[in-house]
Amino acid sequence: AELLDLYAKRESKTGIAFKIDEHALLEFASGFGYEETPDQKSAIDATLQDMTKNTPMDRLVCGDVGFGKTEVALRAAFVAAHNGYQVAILVPTTILAEQHYQNFKERLASTAIIVDIISRFKSTKEQNEAIKALENGNIDIIIGTHKLLSKQIKFKKLGLVIVDEEHRFGVRQKERLKELRAEVDILTLTATPIPRTLNMTMEGMRALSIIATPPEHRLAVKTFVQEASDEICREAIMRELRRGGQVYYLHNDVATINQK
Repeated sequence: AELLDLYAKRESKTGIAFKIDEHALLEFASGFGYEETPDQKSAIDATLQDMTKNTPMDRLVCGDVGFGKTEVALRAAFVAAHNGYQVAILVPTTILAEQHYQNFKERLASTAIIVDIISRFKSTKEQNEAIKALENGNIDIIIGTHKLLSKQIKFKKLGLVIVDEEHRFGVRQKERLKELRAEVDILTLTATPIPRTLNMTMEGMRALSIIATPPEHRLAVKTFVQEASDEICREAIMRELRRGGQVYYLHNDVATINQK
């Protein structure tokens, strides 16, 4: 009932109708080192179209790891910042925050957009300086974990909130997000949407974009379940490395992880 009430309020509110500078956007998009897949292009177009409307955006972009969800976020953040609004990027872990920070900083290096991060890798003094700069409007895009939702964080002109992996946030954080949601545009990125979020998209309360087309050279997932064998693991890893690919090796115990 609360959610329905929130979404009804959002529908009745006048959101920010962002203006898109096609020339500036095209120039920024040229920094993307890959060719967009059809699904990715359609997700970018739908997101930017939502941002130009008067009603606040609430779009869920669903796609596997490495399918290009971050590029959708980059284009949306660029448009919002180019319109003079601030962008908050909320991520579940410090490592992911750092990865996004490096990515955004690199892609936006040729623009006047200022990107910063609030994370435990920074000293308390540096974090406080970032919080003050955010309140004064001297930071355009801020990236951070749950701390971004704390009451001490104040924005001068927040226009867009990007949430990476919504299901990794607890009930309290979601409540705080709801407070922000009535006014600002929201873009949620996920590889695994939670049932309630998925249900809301099916009911039409949230817009949905699915990126199902794998990027070029991306191989389909194959799953093998068998008895543990170091030889098979080694063979699989060597094959992937010879292909010039990357490997995730998940180990279930921190105490013995170095033995691997």
